[in-house]
Amino acid sequence: MNTVAVGNRVVKPSKVVCVGRNYVEHIEELNNEIPDDMVLFVKPNSAIAHELKSFHHEAIHYEAELCFVVEGGTFVAVGVGLDLTKRGLQSKLKGKGLPWERAKSFDGSALMSEFIPIQGISDKLSFELFINDAPIQSGNIGLMMNKPLQILSEIQTFMSMEDGDIVMTGTPKGVGIVNAGDEFKVTLSDNGSSLIKACWRAL
Repeated sequence: MNTVAVGNRVVKPSKVVCVGRNYVEHIEELNNEIPDDMVLFVKPNSAIAHELKSFHHEAIHYEAELCFVVEGGTFVAVGVGLDLTKRGLQSKLKGKGLPWERAKSFDGSALMSEFIPIQGISDKLSFELFINDAPIQSGNIGLMMNKPLQILSEIQTFMSMEDGDIVMTGTPKGVGIVNAGDEFKVTLSDNGSSLIKACWRAL
């Protein structure tokens, strides 16, 4: 099974649960409707990867997201991830009213930074994505329609969360195509203090 680093430990998530349409400006940039209910979908363990690939049967789009690790039914660690999407395929599936898994849950579609342990969720958590050192995406809890603990509570109404499972909380505006050779850097900060930095070069 694929793994992620949580402090000095290695954990094996059974799944990654993702939130769609959680930032208003991202909804608008894709010309989607604001949902009445929380949009949730699942990536399997096989989606977790350590390499960023720019192509998987078609061009891939990036979406940077604040991520949390679950243990004992609550969030115990935080990091930043890339939710990778086959946007062309997703648009076709949505147009036909079909599920998104083929466009969202393919092998290698979830990249994660390391995770750092937390005692609670700070409202000042924020993250940024840089591509070739240019700022591309930035997000924080204040911009989310559904806050992290609301998301976890909703998931737990219908699905068990195993220790080590990951929740990805949605992406802000600024999504786009992954180009081979581009350098992606994600950062996580709390009230201006840097917590995490991770880099990937797209293949």
